[in-house]
Amino acid sequence: MKEKMIKAFRNANGGLFSSVEKADVGGSYQELEKQGVALMGWADPFMPDFSLPEHVKKATIQAIEAAAAPHYTAPIGNQVLKNKIAEKLKKQNGLTVDPQRNILITPGSDSGLYFAMLPFIEAGDEVLIPAPSYPNNFLNVEIMGGRTVPVPLKESNQFQIEIDEFEKRVSEHTKMVVLTHPNNPTTTVFNRSSLEALADFVIRHDLILVCDQAFEDFCYENEMITPASLPGMFERTITVFSFSKGMGLSGYRVAYLVCSDVIMDTMFANAVSVLGATNTVSQLAILAALEDPSFMKEFETAFDYRRKKAYEIINSIPHVSMLMPESGFLCWVNVSELGKSSDIVSYLVKEAKVSVNDGINYGIGGEGHLRIVLGVYRDNQRVVDALLRIKEALEKYQQQ
Repeated sequence: MKEKMIKAFRNANGGLFSSVEKADVGGSYQELEKQGVALMGWADPFMPDFSLPEHVKKATIQAIEAAAAPHYTAPIGNQVLKNKIAEKLKKQNGLTVDPQRNILITPGSDSGLYFAMLPFIEAGDEVLIPAPSYPNNFLNVEIMGGRTVPVPLKESNQFQIEIDEFEKRVSEHTKMVVLTHPNNPTTTVFNRSSLEALADFVIRHDLILVCDQAFEDFCYENEMITPASLPGMFERTITVFSFSKGMGLSGYRVAYLVCSDVIMDTMFANAVSVLGATNTVSQLAILAALEDPSFMKEFETAFDYRRKKAYEIINSIPHVSMLMPESGFLCWVNVSELGKSSDIVSYLVKEAKVSVNDGINYGIGGEGHLRIVLGVYRDNQRVVDALLRIKEALEKYQQQ
């Protein structure tokens, strides 16, 4: 039967017939936790500990008890929630939008990201993707029959955009740029110079920009600029937003897309066929979180502490290095001097009882790197202890 599948599915491995290392594929990853392994490869804030704010918990219970709980919300989303999102977009993102015409609620940002690309990509289309980058940026294009064209981001340039690298790779078949901003896995917050150069490039070559801003909420030293807010970009940008990372509400599966009404009209028409309606109760709980987001300050304080401790601990390991994380709760660690990152990932599970992500899954520039999720656990010390185990194990690795 596999021979009847499209190539992207035919070559996929879900872990039923052979081992798979990706944390978000199959069920074997969760089994590691039962063995006492710290799961630092899943970008789910404070997992597995309880972290639901009390007012969001109460709103969830009230929504469950309401008559509407077991019923559909409109596939385009709860209008009251969209009104509140529009206020957030104006305040935080510099976007003035019509909540009835420019916002679509989706069941999570992964499905939203797929849907953002779907109207545009078909066989023969090329998509430029700064890399290393989020794996789904590549996979989605392949499923749609397009061709991904990675554009290298260099550590020597702090992983910022170099527009010359885009110009080298653009062709008559190029239709889209997909940008994860802040970047996952490098945590890079693309600066104004990078984004203005990219905007000029997109406009000159008459391209579409899909921008995933799942990690937008916690940016430390650098200004977070929404590309869609730059001149001439709103009309040709679909922005994907999430409540999973900044608010730590990943289990609620609520995200949203923002774009011009010309694009949104076709998305409204197809939302029920591709996405279905987002969970009714979850949308009401998210509304409560937006009305009082003060709980996010605790998250920001914890993640800021952890990134600084990771920088200190990781950079004290001989022949291992990392840049200071610029956003969110990830860190991107260069272990290329020690050998293959796949070997090191396996070694850390056995020796340090810590599971991290192999950089090879993030495209070009990923081999020889580890993505470590610093956002796990409610207790900062558990994260520090895991980092110290990584340090001890990697020092031992070099002695063997």
